[in-house]
Amino acid sequence: MTTTRFCLVRHGETDWNVERRLQGFTDIPLNEKGVRQANQMASALQAIDLQFDVLYASDLQRAAQTAQAIEKVFGVSAIAHKALRERNLGALQGLTTQEAPDLEPELWNTHLRRSLHEELRGGESIAQFANRIKDALEQICLKHAGKTVLLVSHGGALDMMYRIASNQALDADKAISVPNASLSWISHDGQSWKVDNWADVSHLEGLALDNLDL
Repeated sequence: MTTTRFCLVRHGETDWNVERRLQGFTDIPLNEKGVRQANQMASALQAIDLQFDVLYASDLQRAAQTAQAIEKVFGVSAIAHKALRERNLGALQGLTTQEAPDLEPELWNTHLRRSLHEELRGGESIAQFANRIKDALEQICLKHAGKTVLLVSHGGALDMMYRIASNQALDADKAISVPNASLSWISHDGQSWKVDNWADVSHLEGLALDNLDL
């Protein structure tokens, strides 16, 4: 069987991550620590002499900037892929996890319940988000069958990839962490997905923040 391997990278830290502010589609850049994390991640990939065939990245700048660290080290160009964006969190975007319960109590409670079809007033439902990420993964896997794909995305998107690869229910509580600039591996053997390794942060100096998505 032909196995296609994915090395999944979460973007480096942003100021909104520090503030525990929900980003979603909001296009926030890396902060100084996030840039350092991206460089440490790229150096770690170089140190293990990672052989990959293609680099994909979300088109949001925090992911694109993280991918730029890989581009510089490996002399490659990332393919920007809009479908790899974070979940659109609608009216919750821009609010901190402290502000949301006060300013949008009903929406926040719905978010906490992981209601599969709630679009968060202008955003995406979990079901829509899952279909977007699943379609993107399957298309990339089909296009690069038997290859190694390096992919830079977001905490919620990578959590969704974990759910897809592990058959975790979409409405189940979050089971794993997705720290900034972490490295995770999933693979597809031509028949099914598998999680191979998750959330390696051994290359980072200091602690990395987990994603806020629930």
